[in-house]
Amino acid sequence: MKLPPSVARVLLMIGRVALAVIFLYAAYAKFKPQGSMPWSVGSVRVSLSMFAMEVDSYQLLPTWGVNLVAHLLPPFETFLGLWLLSGIALPFSSLITSLLLAGFFAGLTRAYLLGQEISCGCFGPGERIGPKRLVIEGLFLALALGVTIGAFLADRRKNRIALSEAAPAAQAR
Repeated sequence: MKLPPSVARVLLMIGRVALAVIFLYAAYAKFKPQGSMPWSVGSVRVSLSMFAMEVDSYQLLPTWGVNLVAHLLPPFETFLGLWLLSGIALPFSSLITSLLLAGFFAGLTRAYLLGQEISCGCFGPGERIGPKRLVIEGLFLALALGVTIGAFLADRRKNRIALSEAAPAAQAR
């Protein structure tokens, strides 16, 4: 079933904005000070240290890798969310989003299948890995894949139109 271009553009915009909100909220939840602590550099460091413990609970990385992921993932999620929101180079931002979500989904699935009763760390502390979380993350991944496919198809269509408009101009010379 082929959608009219205007409907496809609207669906693509809704999908990329939804993904942007998901990533921006995920980053915020990881940076957010614990309990009633006020926002400060120190409270953000504590939050990132708490997130590092959640990353470590997956038992996938050495200590240096846990700290690297815990301190780089939230800023990267912020960057990715803003990039998706901007719509600039959407095929590439959505591809990176799909790859990142596929990695998250694989890690969650592995932990669940191993019977690890841990917090997923997706949107801050406290959310356990279970069937509900796997379904939600699977839906996020499906959305990202849909946006990625739609972005590449829209980009291909845009390039095809640009080439067809340029061809008569080149023949007129």
